[in-house]
Amino acid sequence: QVQLVESGGGLVQAGGSLRLACAASGRAFSPYLMGWSRRAPGKEREFVAGITRSGGQEYYADSVKGRFTISRDNAENTVYLQMNSLKPEDTAVYYCGAANTMALRTTPSSYDYWGQGTQVTVSS
Repeated sequence: QVQLVESGGGLVQAGGSLRLACAASGRAFSPYLMGWSRRAPGKEREFVAGITRSGGQEYYADSVKGRFTISRDNAENTVYLQMNSLKPEDTAVYYCGAANTMALRTTPSSYDYWGQGTQVTVSS
C-alpha cells in the first residue's frame, strides 16, 4: 500500500502564492511518476501537473502554465507544487498522485494512487 499525504493548502488572496507538498511512503514502492490534479466545486477533476522520476519531463495544464511549477525530491519521495499568481478559479481540492511507470501520464486515471487532498481557496 502507498500513502500520499498532501500539505500546504489554505486561504490566499488573488495574486498570492502557495506551495503544496506531497510525501509518498509505502512498502516496496518507488513512485516513478508523480503529479497533481484538482477538483473544483461542480466541476470535473482536472489534471494540473506531472513530473517524471528524473525530473526530465514535466506537464502542465494550459490553465496553470506559466504560474505553477512542479518539482520533486527523490531522496525524500516528495513532490511539490509551487503556485504563483493565484486566481479565484484555482480554488479547488488539490490531490497528489503517484504511478509506478516511467512514462509521463496526464490523466488522473493513469495514476495508481491518490492522496486525500488539500483545500486551496483563493479569494478575490
